[in-house]
Amino acid sequence: MNVTINGEKKIINQGTKIRDLVIDLLDARRALVIEINGMITSDFDTALSDGDTVEIVTFVGGG
Repeated sequence: MNVTINGEKKIINQGTKIRDLVIDLLDARRALVIEINGMITSDFDTALSDGDTVEIVTFVGGG
């Protein structure tokens, strides 16, 4: 399947879930927000579909 993740085109396996992306791409302990096709989701068991656009935003502390 073809999806766009943070502006980059990627090919992923059918049935890939948000949880899989977070484990593969990020330190899962970080605070983050996931947006799929313009809608924020908190359901990490959401399966992605061909053509989806995903934005993963992490929070960075500092002062």
